[in-house]
Amino acid sequence: MDLATKLVELEKRTSQHRELLLTEEAAKTALVLPFFRALGYDVFNPSEVIPEFTADTPGKKGEKVDYALCAEGRVNILVECKPSSVDLDLKHAEQLFRYFSVTEARVAILTNGVVYRFYTDTEKPNIMDRQPFFSFTMDAIRRTDPATLERFSRSQFDIDAIIAEAGRLKLETLVRAEIDREFAQPSDEWVRLIAKRVSPAQLTAAMREQYGTLIAAAIAQLIRDRVNERLTSALHVANPEPVTIADGATDDPSSGDGVITTDDEIAGFRIVQAIAARHVDPSRVVIRDSKSYCAILLDDNNRKTLARLHFNSPTTRYVGTFAGKAEVRHPVAALTDLYKLEAAIVARIAEFEGGGG
Repeated sequence: MDLATKLVELEKRTSQHRELLLTEEAAKTALVLPFFRALGYDVFNPSEVIPEFTADTPGKKGEKVDYALCAEGRVNILVECKPSSVDLDLKHAEQLFRYFSVTEARVAILTNGVVYRFYTDTEKPNIMDRQPFFSFTMDAIRRTDPATLERFSRSQFDIDAIIAEAGRLKLETLVRAEIDREFAQPSDEWVRLIAKRVSPAQLTAAMREQYGTLIAAAIAQLIRDRVNERLTSALHVANPEPVTIADGATDDPSSGDGVITTDDEIAGFRIVQAIAARHVDPSRVVIRDSKSYCAILLDDNNRKTLARLHFNSPTTRYVGTFAGKAEVRHPVAALTDLYKLEAAIVARIAEFEGGGG
């Protein structure tokens, strides 16, 4: 099972149990240790995952950090954990700051099992930066997160590559922060630039204030329009529509050129694959895209359809599940709605594994 699929499984677990994990130990057991396993570390091997790691620091004897992740006899990553109910802030990283300077680790993670913040020493050698260079949230995984997290896996850990990536990610974070500030309150430089493109008139103080207000309002409206485009399906919810597969029909993607598999289709496939992974080898679950829909098949067999993703409509999106040849289309407003269809997907697997279909 690849890292992206493992993360989808952890995302589901996080959404189901985070409200119950009120202690640090509960968050470690239910969320953090499975995350280490997803990265390829053997959590039962003390040479790879050391709990209650101790490294004496000046003036502090016997103080411990929650975990040290190791490979080839080297400490790669220090990890400090907090309860999942805690909002992380800089004070929670105090032990990491102290340990960072006296161990060979150059990566540190502060987490509550849901939010993970990654630190290194991009500013001064052996001194942990005050700001993380990468953060991700387990209950809102972005499509780019698995590729970034692969760099921290046991098999691919390369500190030089990580440091180089850390510098890029930190710069990207700073750029995004500046853009956020410009969006909220456009600077005089940006106002002058936009005003000059819109009107040749000399920019007065009154006009500068007017343009600043208009730019902020236009940006907010553009963002709302983009969000509304993605949520339109929620405004067009209909009853599930039964459809029958005609005899001889297949999930064959050879319906013509120009097929583009979108990020949402890939994410939807990963969710279905993660659901199926509890019952069959996930490598047996494959994706086939076509112009009309994206099929998810068992054994790459076009007569073993587990689900269809009808995501091409600009208004309403559906997921089709099956019982025999009958497809039932379920409107979905968000990708996480696919988890609600788990029973139908599992029943479909049982149908094929039992010799049906």
